[in-house]
Amino acid sequence: MESAILFDLDGTLLDTVPDIALCLNGTLEGFGCPPVSLERTRRAVGNGARKLMERVLPAGIPMEEAFADFKRRYAASENLRTRAYDGAAETLRLLKAEGWKLAVLTNKPRAAAEKTLARFFAGMFDFLIADDGKFPLKPDPASTLYCMETLGVPKESCVFVGDGETDVQTAKNAGIPCISALWGYREREELQRAGAAVFAEKFCELPALAKKMLDIR
Repeated sequence: MESAILFDLDGTLLDTVPDIALCLNGTLEGFGCPPVSLERTRRAVGNGARKLMERVLPAGIPMEEAFADFKRRYAASENLRTRAYDGAAETLRLLKAEGWKLAVLTNKPRAAAEKTLARFFAGMFDFLIADDGKFPLKPDPASTLYCMETLGVPKESCVFVGDGETDVQTAKNAGIPCISALWGYREREELQRAGAAVFAEKFCELPALAKKMLDIR
C-alpha cells in the first residue's frame, strides 16, 4: 500500500517571511502606516493572506484596498529573500525514491505557492492545494480529505507535517497523525499547547518519524 506525506509550505518547506514582510511593508507604507517587523510578520502568518492583513493593518485603513495591494505585490515578487530549509530538497528526493507520495497543503494564495514550489522544488510534489477559493482554509479538513482521495492513499497511510498550530489542528480534524516541525515559525511550547505530540528538529528526521508513526518497516 502506498503512503503519503502532506506538507505545509510557509515555515515548513520554505522560510518565506522575509519576502512576505517586504511586500506587506510596501503596502503599509503606501497607506501611510508604520512597518511591521519580521517577528511580527512571522507571528501573523499561518491562516492565509487575508488573515495576515487583518492582523497587521491598523484600524481605519480600508481592508479590501490594502489586501488587493498586498496580493498584487506578492504575486509579482521574485521571492529573492525566500529560502528552503536545510535538508528539505535532499529529504524530499529520498522520500520520492522510497515511493512516498508527496503533497503540499497551504493557506498561501495559489499563484504564490506555485511560483515558489516551481523555483525550489520543481517536480517534487504529486499534488498541491492552495488558497484559490475551492476549499475552506486549514484547519478545515476538507482540502486534506480531498488530497488523500486524489492521491488514492487512505488516511491510515498519511502523515501531515507542519510548523504551526493550524497544522496540528488540520491533522486532527482530518484524522491523521502530525509531525510538528521545530525549524519553523512556532516554538515547541506553543505547539504542545495546540496538541502537538511528535516533533522533528531537523528535516532529515522526517522519513524515520513518518515510518514509525505509520508502522512501516
